[in-house]
Amino acid sequence: MQTATQTAQASQLERSTIRKVSMRLVPFVALMFFINFLDRTAISFAGPNGMTKDLGLDAAQFGFAAGVFFIGYIFLEVPSNLALHKFGARRWLARIMVTWGIVALLFTWVSSVPGLYALRFLLGVAEAGFFPGAILFLSTWVPQRHRSHILALFYLAQPLTIVIGAPFAALLIGAHGVLGLAGWRVMFLGVAVPAIVIGIVAWFYLTDRPSDARWLTSDERTWLTEELEAEQRARETNAVHHRHHAGAALKSGRVWMFSLMYFGLIYGLYALAFFLPTIIGGFEGQFGSHFNVFQKGLITAVPYLPAAIVLFLWSRNATKHGVRNWHIGIPALIGALSIPLALFMKSPSASIAVITITACAIFSALPNFWALPARFLSGAAAAAGIALINTVGNLAGFVAPYLTGAMKDATGSYHAPMFVVGVFMLMSAVLAFVFCAERGTGTADESAAIALDPHAG
Repeated sequence: MQTATQTAQASQLERSTIRKVSMRLVPFVALMFFINFLDRTAISFAGPNGMTKDLGLDAAQFGFAAGVFFIGYIFLEVPSNLALHKFGARRWLARIMVTWGIVALLFTWVSSVPGLYALRFLLGVAEAGFFPGAILFLSTWVPQRHRSHILALFYLAQPLTIVIGAPFAALLIGAHGVLGLAGWRVMFLGVAVPAIVIGIVAWFYLTDRPSDARWLTSDERTWLTEELEAEQRARETNAVHHRHHAGAALKSGRVWMFSLMYFGLIYGLYALAFFLPTIIGGFEGQFGSHFNVFQKGLITAVPYLPAAIVLFLWSRNATKHGVRNWHIGIPALIGALSIPLALFMKSPSASIAVITITACAIFSALPNFWALPARFLSGAAAAAGIALINTVGNLAGFVAPYLTGAMKDATGSYHAPMFVVGVFMLMSAVLAFVFCAERGTGTADESAAIALDPHAG
């Protein structure tokens, strides 16, 4: 039996190890995710700032260009994760970054609509596997009980990408004429180069496994390696008992309900991400307000800073008390009601205030969503079920921008498409409340454990 002194020493060893891992890896991987999301959504800043006019894009074509990214991304997500296992996270994540940076760089010289489609598709191919690969990499560095905290910190990079990235993109667009390029082309150049640079740095900075971490003490390496190996043995034992349930998970109505729920949440995320700058650009015609490019960038960033704060606080509450269905249902319902309402406001400030509520709602629901499937799936059933849910959700990344643009062209405004966003988010809210009745307590650690399954895609 451990003495009080031994227990205190073990606790101190655990705290110091997790603190070092958090400080060494999470900020850097979050920076990689920051660049990833900025490159993925750069088209949303380029569109209303010259690209749409220069390439002759209508709203449907712009939406298709934004969404076609997800076609290649979906099909290559699982193969990319398998390659990560084979070559190691350090090499594979670095390779992904450099590859997508090179593709992103080519947007600087795109000159036609088909060329834009091709590059967006190739960007999806290049980025495939980065997000689940980054999550998987972080999961191999901390025991399960610490993953919810690590995951929440990592997710913060997504809204903060817009907080910092929108004004940064606006500054680049304002540099019209540099190197003889239009402002939106300068922006593509400016967001692509960091991906290449940080990808090269990642090759040397990241460490594949705790046993190789020279920045941990010998005792810290030993403790962390033993903790993770014990968890791996437990997972393998559990997987043996549940292997035959994988096929059943794919036929499960509940899994498909989770898939539809996630689809609605992702639909709201990408409809907002790809069209918010365009909607803000329309304030001039709608309200008679005039904003320069940098001001538009600042306005675009406004909803995402409160969203980051609310995401952190909402996830902390879920971690402390256990994720309940209302942790997803209430934000989804608020988002469903607020996003169409924004277009009926009588001033830019009122519109942005309502859009801010929508952003807070979407980002509050997403990190906590994965706790619900975790209560009903385990072992190989979890691997198959979560992969299906993730794939269906990512389909919304294609459908949302394309359908939004097509409906805008057909109706002449964004009112109808934003109502559609509201309907899909309302679907998510209803499913969260009706089909996911609480069973047990559920924790955010469950969410991390299932979402970080190496086979979950």
